[in-house]
Amino acid sequence: MNKITSKEFWEKMRFEYRLSFLNENTLEEVFSLHLSRLTGLIALFLFAVFLMLLTAFFIIKTPIRNYLPGYLDSDVREEMIKNALATDSLETELTVQIQYLENVRAILRGDMKVDEVPTIDSIRETRDINLEKSIRTSEFVKHFEEDEKYSLNGLPPAGVEKPMFYRPVNGLVSSTFNLHEKHYGIDIASTPSEPVLATMKGTVVFTGFDPNAGYVIQLQHTNGFVSVYKHNDKLLKSQGDAVHAGEVIALAGNTGNLSTGVHLHFELWFDGKPVDPGEYIKFD
Repeated sequence: MNKITSKEFWEKMRFEYRLSFLNENTLEEVFSLHLSRLTGLIALFLFAVFLMLLTAFFIIKTPIRNYLPGYLDSDVREEMIKNALATDSLETELTVQIQYLENVRAILRGDMKVDEVPTIDSIRETRDINLEKSIRTSEFVKHFEEDEKYSLNGLPPAGVEKPMFYRPVNGLVSSTFNLHEKHYGIDIASTPSEPVLATMKGTVVFTGFDPNAGYVIQLQHTNGFVSVYKHNDKLLKSQGDAVHAGEVIALAGNTGNLSTGVHLHFELWFDGKPVDPGEYIKFD
């Protein structure tokens, strides 16, 4: 069998064929096209690239990406969480309204006296502050501050890459990190029951109520960081729970003696030393 040389191969690839389109009735040539194998392969390659670019454009620029595994971004996930919380609130209010109508019907039928009507507030969830838990929380905070009061100037060592953090809550920064005034975190003014998100993947190492800090939740992260969230209205996770970055762990509130409005006091610690969250998270 004769071997085809490189020159002969390229001559065959560049050899042009004539593609003609004829009128079926008159056999008159309507259109003709000169095309080689090489030109056909190039055209096919460019068409494939165009299809890939078009597909990528639709995935990136349209909501289609939210239906693909791995493309659900944090904004959509946060919106889903807000909608779930709003649905839960609406269900609670619906229960209250149904109970109210039942009370009115019972009074009109004479089955219930006015002074026997149960209060609507009894239907809503009430807080039960565990004093024993509060004492344990206070002791933990005191012990924690005693251990760290002599090492408050440290930052992550040079060369350590800054990890990616989620913004813990939506709102405006009302007070920044100030080491000299022993304000070891930042305050973010928010709205009541605003979802508080885990800033990174980690494990819940502490939950409790402190008279000054209110409801507190603390996460330990695998890279040496610890995040602390104070003055919450409600804690949604328990000690020992594993959480993902961006997962709702609490609802913002105004609990604790040191709180003067609905906000989140957020602290970030690295190797037992407080660091400025503004160095890692963009709050503007």
